[in-house]
This record gives sequence, structure tokens and C-alpha cells, in this order.
Amino acid sequence: MATLLWSAIHPQDQFTWFLEVAPALIGVVVLAITLKTHPLTPLLYALILIHSIILMVGGHYTYAEVPLFDQISEIFGWQRNNYDKIGHLAQGFVPAIIGREVLLRAQAINGRRWLHFLTVCFCLAFSALYELIEWGVAVLTGESAEAFLGTQGYIWDTQSDMLLALIGACAALLCLSRWHDRQLHQMHIQTL
Repeated sequence: MATLLWSAIHPQDQFTWFLEVAPALIGVVVLAITLKTHPLTPLLYALILIHSIILMVGGHYTYAEVPLFDQISEIFGWQRNNYDKIGHLAQGFVPAIIGREVLLRAQAINGRRWLHFLTVCFCLAFSALYELIEWGVAVLTGESAEAFLGTQGYIWDTQSDMLLALIGACAALLCLSRWHDRQLHQMHIQTL
């Protein structure tokens, strides 16, 4: 809540702030509604919080103008502020654990390979949907969505965003599956 309040105070662009923070606000509503009936693992709650903070920081400054990443760009000689790339990496990393948890709880598949394959497919579909939303908002609102679209003149922005989501999804599965399984077992949820 503190980060949300901070991000709402004099954001760089009010419309961009709303667009960037909306997914976190929707997520809070969904989590509040499902808290009693479908509680998530502590790991997943922590990842959702981290992703929400990434969205709120990007919303406050716009993804192209996060000061720390301006400094990092100067140090490495980058042509653009790459904070949005952190957001797209998280856009694969966090939904991978969301998708994994939903698939395991629903007992929708049998076999770890199918679990990983379908989780990655879910993340790529989610990333593609987000890119389509960005494009749609830009078409509907014209220049007022430039900060939301955030290409910063990089013609491969959409493709690199989806690649980072893919990398994030694979990294989450490789790094967090065992930890996630232990937490699911503690909640008496069967894993593969």
C-alpha cells in the first residue's frame, strides 16, 4: 500500500500511471476475493507483491524514465532506459508460478514435462496478450499512450519483451519449482 500511495503522488504521467498500476489493482481485488476459498502459497504472494511494486515504480516514473535505470544506461552506454525489460522479465517469472500453481491445484495434467510446457505456453500467451493491449491502447489514444507503449524507438521492443517473458518463465521453473512444491505440500496439495 505504501508503494501504491507513493506511486500515485505526482506521477510523471497520470494516464500512464493508471495503465501501469491497473493490473496490480485488479490483482489485489482477485486476491482479496479468493483469499479464503483459494489461498495461494506464500512464495506466490511474495512474487505477486514484487511484480506489483515493479508496476507501481514504472507507473510513477513511466518505464522509460526510471532514474536508477537512466544512471545504469549511462554507465553501460545503452541507448535507452531498460527498466521495462525488468517488467517483462517479471511478466514471465511471476505468471509461471501462478500458472504452475493453478495447474497443480486443478490436477489438470499428469507429468512434469507437460506442467512445464503448458506453464511456459501460458506465460507466452500472457505476454502476447499484454503486447496486444499495449498496441490497442496506443491505437485508441494516439500519442497519449506513447509512455505506456514504451518502445523508445527500439523496433524489436515487442519481440524482446516476449523473449524476456520466456526467459523469466523458464528461470522461475528452474529456480523455484522445488521451493514451490514444498510449500504446496505444506498446504496438502499434491504435486507431480
